[in-house]
Amino acid sequence: MPKKAKLIFNSSADMGRAWTVANDLRPIASQYGAEWSGTVYPTHAVELALQAAEQGYERVIALGGDGTAHEVVNGLMQVPAERRPAMGVVPIGSGNDFAHAIGVPMAPDRALAHALSGEASPVDLGLMTDEHGRKEYFDNTLGIGFDAVVTIRSHKLPLLRGFMMYLAAVLQTIAVNHTPALMKMDFDGQVVEQSNLMLAVCNGRREGGGFIVAPEARNDDGILHYVMIGECSRLTMLRLLPEVMKGTHEKFPQVTMGTMRRLSLVSDKPLYIHADGEVYTSFGSNLRQVSFEILPNALQVIKG
Repeated sequence: MPKKAKLIFNSSADMGRAWTVANDLRPIASQYGAEWSGTVYPTHAVELALQAAEQGYERVIALGGDGTAHEVVNGLMQVPAERRPAMGVVPIGSGNDFAHAIGVPMAPDRALAHALSGEASPVDLGLMTDEHGRKEYFDNTLGIGFDAVVTIRSHKLPLLRGFMMYLAAVLQTIAVNHTPALMKMDFDGQVVEQSNLMLAVCNGRREGGGFIVAPEARNDDGILHYVMIGECSRLTMLRLLPEVMKGTHEKFPQVTMGTMRRLSLVSDKPLYIHADGEVYTSFGSNLRQVSFEILPNALQVIKG
């Protein structure tokens, strides 16, 4: 018997190109009796996912990119575990890194049929808490510094899409935003103080549509991976770029990689942060203190 399913559709995904794709998916949704809800403003998918859970839907499916999936996760995690629906993903966004991490089909029609009929299994989530007590769940990666600025800049490049959009934003960031922050970090009780251009906290292995930031990361291993890029020249950052695309950047002395279950940090400069490609703090923020933890087996997801 088909599960009672709610589709949460972001028509703005992939720079507004998602509408045509979603229109082609209507026959599949009708076949399974799934119901649609569309997002109309930022964080709307959070509210819709929470509402769907409260209305008794058994699975909630994000039709969009990584940002839509991120919002659906944050809505579902407001629901007690015993009443929390399973989550599905149909990748019709720019990066689709979470969809890649859980192995769902990249073809939207196959992904939707699988999300409506497949079996769910647990995945880990990361949880960030800032100095004001605000909490944000993330399913894939969270970046501080360089890759957060890349995310901010990528949103201002409407003529590009997918990996090329992120690549152009990376080059802009190397040229314009190259100021490290001194961070005092506590990794599971081990304190490190270092100037960083970038700190990525990873539950999944890639971000930005194909940058293999944490090659060993998995979303079912009960740990978070971290990647730090310390103070270095713009030329070194350019040299690092193709290595991150391949996941071979650990060989550079400016790169430090490891794993942890908990991390807290304090910075001497404001922290620019993205969570799963969603801007958490941008230029003008003065946030300087955050903490992270892994939540093993936190959410049931229909994997590929």
